[in-house]
Amino acid sequence: MSELIYDGKWFTTLMDSCMAFVDKAEETVTGWAKVKVVKGAIRGAGSGSKYSLYNESIASFTTGELYNHKDAQGFITLAGLPLKVRAMMEQKVGEGQAIAESKNLKKRPTE
Repeated sequence: MSELIYDGKWFTTLMDSCMAFVDKAEETVTGWAKVKVVKGAIRGAGSGSKYSLYNESIASFTTGELYNHKDAQGFITLAGLPLKVRAMMEQKVGEGQAIAESKNLKKRPTE
């Protein structure tokens, strides 16, 4: 939106649409926020709103019925997919971390 203002496009349909989006998105933005300022740094010290998405009963993955630990399996598989594809490519070309005999094999600090 700042670019629209800078470019002089304040009275355009695009600006009207952007403002309508912001107005709608901010309908439930209410409440309070407390911050602490220490040595030039600002840190959050609390907040509250009747529209808060934080729910103590589901804040822990060990309690409640909303979170199923089996759901993480798909996420972990998906998040690790780029690593798996790279390892497959390295094995195909015979170079890289996926090849035990590789000159580029990096050791972990614990090895």
